[in-house]
Amino acid sequence: MCGLFCPSCTLFIGTHEDPYRLEIMAAAFNQPVESLKCDGCRAERRNMYCSSCKLTLCASEKGLDFCGLCSEYPCEEMKAFQSILPHRLELWQSLERIKEVGWEQWYAEMADHYSCPECRTINSAYDKACRKCGVAPSCEYVRVNKEGIIKRWPGRP
Repeated sequence: MCGLFCPSCTLFIGTHEDPYRLEIMAAAFNQPVESLKCDGCRAERRNMYCSSCKLTLCASEKGLDFCGLCSEYPCEEMKAFQSILPHRLELWQSLERIKEVGWEQWYAEMADHYSCPECRTINSAYDKACRKCGVAPSCEYVRVNKEGIIKRWPGRP
């Protein structure tokens, strides 16, 4: 709803492909693994962050499929949300692209944007090297946003 591509979320990847990733995140956040499992913002099973997302709730209450379709877009809540973490750097572009080409085309483009150029594995914004084959950068998102990722999360390995 907000323009994030759920399949590139480290918690989504951990839920569907890499349980060890969830264990690491659970230890880092001091949370049970079950609270981090997620099938995406439109699914019933959502992680502890997505299940309480104000943006998803707001869009649902307004009957909107995406925040970019709202007459109040970009609201203060969305601006604050976008500004915090590196995986949110391209929210504005994503929401504009959804309006331009529709969510299906945008989804296909995002799958490509987050896929390893060698093995086509979808990686997260935090995977500097591909989580399957090790090629760096892991995907186009990381290549394009490397400086922004470092700036928003200095010291991240």
